[in-house]
Amino acid sequence: MAETTICELRNVSIEFPQPRGAARKVLEDVSLAVNPEEVVALLGPSGCGKSTMLRILAGLTQPTRGEVRWHGRPLSGLSTDVGFVFQGFAIFPWMTVMENVEAALVAAGRPADETRRRSEQVVKLVGLTGAEEAYPRELSGGMKQRVGMARALSLEPEVLFMDEPFSQVDALTAESMRSELLDLWSEKEKHPRSIVLVSHDIKEVAYMADRIVVLDANPGRVRTVVVDDLPRPRDLRATALLSLVDRLHDVITGMEMPDAAPGEAPAPGTGPAAMPIPDAHPGEVVALLEYLDGRGGKEDVFRIASETNREFGKMIAIVNAAELLDFVDTPHRTVVLEPLGRRLVQAGAAERKAIWRERILGLGLFQRVLETISRSERGRIPRELVLEMIAIELPQEDYDAVFDRLVAWGRYGDAFAYDDAGETLSS
Repeated sequence: MAETTICELRNVSIEFPQPRGAARKVLEDVSLAVNPEEVVALLGPSGCGKSTMLRILAGLTQPTRGEVRWHGRPLSGLSTDVGFVFQGFAIFPWMTVMENVEAALVAAGRPADETRRRSEQVVKLVGLTGAEEAYPRELSGGMKQRVGMARALSLEPEVLFMDEPFSQVDALTAESMRSELLDLWSEKEKHPRSIVLVSHDIKEVAYMADRIVVLDANPGRVRTVVVDDLPRPRDLRATALLSLVDRLHDVITGMEMPDAAPGEAPAPGTGPAAMPIPDAHPGEVVALLEYLDGRGGKEDVFRIASETNREFGKMIAIVNAAELLDFVDTPHRTVVLEPLGRRLVQAGAAERKAIWRERILGLGLFQRVLETISRSERGRIPRELVLEMIAIELPQEDYDAVFDRLVAWGRYGDAFAYDDAGETLSS
């Protein structure tokens, strides 16, 4: 019978215990199979568990529930058939290019003659001939990432895992490296047989992948799988590829910026329900409003991300923050400046703070915090108490991150003060 999968996740969930409140769910009931001779891309917002999925598939992290299989058998411990390329290069600064590559083979217990022979092969394969004795400080970002690729390929992995591998290099270098990697992979008699790529770049996944797995966040789930059957080699300017990019844009915005945003459903006697605070600083929200005001009041969200050099997930978080405060509306993929947002842009510093304060005081979490401060004997409450409130109100969120956003938003609007030394909030 023909082989159907190399590795797979079956109904995998993972939770991380928290010091307070419920465990934080990172992935919930995720199933994914990686087939021979394919490139699979994981696409989704920050925090949706893309990198965690790679670690679980490799056996680096154990799931809370579910099963990991390689060639139909349960995975026990680390997989020996995986190569990893990381976002941040992850090479040793005190070693030369050749020594960095050899380190992986030495750690795997390969004989000295094989280590030297294989290292020379992969260094040549990734285009580093002539740089064997150079140190990382002497290399460009693209060359550093080539070292990482050489090291990952040196062990002849069956599957190559790549965690946002081109995000730290310039656009032209990234385009060249994508093409070179696909050329290498297309030589079917050589490893790797398949590639699993984590990316935030929609054009990148449309160019590289055979299947694009789009993930939801909080917790991470598979939202949809888009089959990319465009013939190879692909042209980033081709109409069919641009149409796929447009389709993926629609999928992402439909998930992250629904046309009808859910309202705050208050529990009886408790006021507005607590809602997550999007991962956006007040200054980023104001900059978005100013950008829109300078462009006639509306723009496509992905064009905004491109023109401001923002990762699309981060830009969507900023847009969601602005929409939560009624500064913008988001029909489909367009971000439209609302009258209140235009008023804030045109206001002076004091009025901007007043508008911001008025909007955040309508949000449930801010109301709870200020009510708790007002009931306290000294007019101040400790950080630990607020963290406990967040853990209870928003058990699936990273409460430390939510606290930091709460403080930033509150300070910007002069809604409350935070004493960093004493770790207390006061009105």
